[in-house]
Amino acid sequence: MTEVLNDLAGRVVIVGSGLAGLMAALTLAPQPAVILTRAALGAETSSAWAQGGIAASIGADDSAELHLADTLAAGDGLCDPVVAASIIADAPAAIAALEQAGVRFDRNGAGALSLGLEAAHSRRRIVHAEGDGSGAAIVRALVQAVANTPSITVLEGHEARRLLLDGERISGLLCATPKGMAVLPTSRVLLATGGIGGLFDATTNPIGNFGQGIALAARAGALLADMEFVQFHPTALDSRRRPLALVSEAVRGEGALLVNEKGERFMTLIPGAELAPRDVVARAISAEIARGGRVFLDARQALDRRFSTRFPVIDALCREAGIDPSSELIPVRPAVHYHMGGVATDANGRSSVSGLWVAGEAASTALHGANRLASNSLLEAAVMGMRAARDIGSGAASPANVPSEHARLAAPDASFVRPIVSRHLGVLRNAGAIHGAIAALLPLAESEGPAADPAIVALLIAVFANLRTESRGAHARTDFPLKLSQAKRRTMRLFDALDIARSTIPYSFARSA
Repeated sequence: MTEVLNDLAGRVVIVGSGLAGLMAALTLAPQPAVILTRAALGAETSSAWAQGGIAASIGADDSAELHLADTLAAGDGLCDPVVAASIIADAPAAIAALEQAGVRFDRNGAGALSLGLEAAHSRRRIVHAEGDGSGAAIVRALVQAVANTPSITVLEGHEARRLLLDGERISGLLCATPKGMAVLPTSRVLLATGGIGGLFDATTNPIGNFGQGIALAARAGALLADMEFVQFHPTALDSRRRPLALVSEAVRGEGALLVNEKGERFMTLIPGAELAPRDVVARAISAEIARGGRVFLDARQALDRRFSTRFPVIDALCREAGIDPSSELIPVRPAVHYHMGGVATDANGRSSVSGLWVAGEAASTALHGANRLASNSLLEAAVMGMRAARDIGSGAASPANVPSEHARLAAPDASFVRPIVSRHLGVLRNAGAIHGAIAALLPLAESEGPAADPAIVALLIAVFANLRTESRGAHARTDFPLKLSQAKRRTMRLFDALDIARSTIPYSFARSA
């Protein structure tokens, strides 16, 4: 029999313990909340691995309007300007809330916040904590704050498997625990499960993050948005390490240059050069690699011996790979870093399913559009985690009927899906590759095996990619290299995507693929 956790019934349940989830729990206090996490609190989250900081237009030469302009330019026509402006306007409040929670941001000799520069930003506006270890420093402080908050219950080693519905609203959560399956009765769930990098071989994300929140919400009937837009960070450290280590674009912000195996720069004719938007740089590097070349980051002249003090984490990662970045070239390649798509939400994190909120990378708020501006992700996670918590806290829990018997579900395993996605849905796409992905993924998505949930997320990416017959932002198609004159977001539910997949590929072919 499935255990029912009646002692926690009715509490707000937060799935995930990255920045968005932790900030939501702290903002809800003293209202009781439960954080559900499959690993240790704060571990295996992209937030904790972030080298960049938080974008905040607080410099004397900066403004929210300039930050918005940079965000819209990077988003390539698909940002919602109203949503973007509101999140950007909340940046100072988010910084203040994080400091109140115990985060210590880097400051200069005068005591003011130190501001860094990253790609596609027109001003220095990146706030860091402990240099390029910002994510780890922020998460570490928030984990301690959660531990000191009596109203927050943390369930480690618990993995959400299904959202339970009473009619069309949330009634609970089915999860796998160290003791077996359990049901957590609740009418209010916040998904803060992070991104989809684990679907790809080359990723800078924790390998276990395959889009669990998207799969949960999709199965519950939630509206999904912009799933085709997968951001490849242009400069992951090209090594045998998995996941790939990130070489933050803050290194390029300090003057490091991209060169090919001949030592030649190849970004000079591209607007913005090394500091062009991520999608532009990723495509340029991919083109160099596709012709059989290699790409390197040259920080020798720009940083020299200062590299280890300015970027201690990256320096250690390079040395782990046998590279001295102060005197040697750093080999780099694109790797999946962030997903602009996800569960469609409003400006408070509400999804289309009653009782379900989503925040952070699992959500699609339209802040990022077709391509995310550097360091806007931690900003969005903090702001939207706080907003969702306030929205949830403004309502009351409602009773719901929760069945006590549930089938035991296989633990999800993305290893079956990873080769398909890596081969067919990379930086450069075309109809043949996308159709191949759909044909291979559809039977897995419709199965009841361990590949089903990862395959659902991957299939959604493929279906959305097939429908976008243009190149825009992070979505680049070699068969449709031009951008359409009208920018348009797309939303759909899982059952729509499955129908489209079946009609795209003859079903008999899909079943035999």
